[in-house]
Amino acid sequence: MSDEDSMQSDSPQNLRNRKKERDEDETPKPPTTATTTATKWSNAWTRFLYSVPMIGGFILILWLGPFYVALLVVSLQVKSFHELMVIGHGKYSALDLPWYRVLNWYFLGVANYFFFGESLTSSFRNLFIGEDYLNKLASYHRFISYWLYLGGFIAFVLSLKKNKYKVQFTLFGWTHVVLLCCVVQSHLIIQNCFEGLYWLLFPAAMVICNDIMAYFFGICFGRTPLIQLSPKKTWEGFIGGAFSTMLFGLLLSSWMYQFKHLICPVEYDGSALVISNCQPGYVFNPQTFSVPSGIQAILSIFGISWTEVILRPIHFHGLIMALFASVIAPFGGFFASGFKRAFNLKDFGDLIPGHGGVVDRMDCQFLMGTFVFAYYFSFIKSVTVNSVLQIVYGMDTDHQIDLYNALGDSLTERGLL
Repeated sequence: MSDEDSMQSDSPQNLRNRKKERDEDETPKPPTTATTTATKWSNAWTRFLYSVPMIGGFILILWLGPFYVALLVVSLQVKSFHELMVIGHGKYSALDLPWYRVLNWYFLGVANYFFFGESLTSSFRNLFIGEDYLNKLASYHRFISYWLYLGGFIAFVLSLKKNKYKVQFTLFGWTHVVLLCCVVQSHLIIQNCFEGLYWLLFPAAMVICNDIMAYFFGICFGRTPLIQLSPKKTWEGFIGGAFSTMLFGLLLSSWMYQFKHLICPVEYDGSALVISNCQPGYVFNPQTFSVPSGIQAILSIFGISWTEVILRPIHFHGLIMALFASVIAPFGGFFASGFKRAFNLKDFGDLIPGHGGVVDRMDCQFLMGTFVFAYYFSFIKSVTVNSVLQIVYGMDTDHQIDLYNALGDSLTERGLL
């Protein structure tokens, strides 16, 4: 090669062109559609493999009884609290904040003492009968809880350090928001459980069904993005999951009401929390309903002349819960997705391969459990002998005798005794 050719080949323009070619060769190629699909199915298979033992373990705990179900919910709550607090602490871990971790766990303990103490004293007051110190503990439960919280509050004030006030108050607020999200909502879920395992199992099954079917429809048919916060979610998955969950809810509610182990509330039998031997209530028994005139007119077009139908109210309530699990509960997941994006996280943890952390699995469940609590106590819960007895057990002996005499006089006057 001549000197002239060598000079031309080493010209600035040629050097730039060769560098551009090398950069293009070294630039990673975007994944093909086939690669993306294979990755999706690989992730789906991993999730399935770890979902089977989780579902099996949950069924085993249900079989063991309500006490172990409550322990499971508390365990999930504690792990969720830990995952969220790690995120907050990680941002300021280099600041060496005094008492930060100790106070977090202290406030978690106090919150659990208050909320679950409220559950026991209101629903199982007879648990405290017979032991004077337990009865006093129940009577002064709220006052004791207040002073326990006040101790943590005072400790936080004493831990404040100059030039770190803003960070410390930010994390103090963070701790209380996490307590609200984890402890309060898990407390409501346990309250649902005490009313009957049905009110925990059915809504949890609706969320799981919606999650699985939305994932399946999204992989197979997903084309249209649903929400910017979660780019992998699609309208096809959202709609397919909703219809599948509604159908599954109708079928599941038609099957579960047959089992007293699931529909009867929890009671204290003198030694342990057990499922009562109840008679199925109004919501689980067939009821006759009049068909509205407008619907009768539509049915008459097809030669159907129904004026009354016999249905179990639980079917209607099941559809309401399935609808919430399909349309509203996913926003718990969207909220969690936005939260992870704010902190540049893929998952809240890595406890469960293919699923992430506990919060990744419980984001929709917490929202669903809170809805079921509000719905059940607003539209379904009725006064029972057991609920009245819990109030009577909280009275002193003289007032119990007065109540007994007054009730006896009333029943005698009405000719019932």
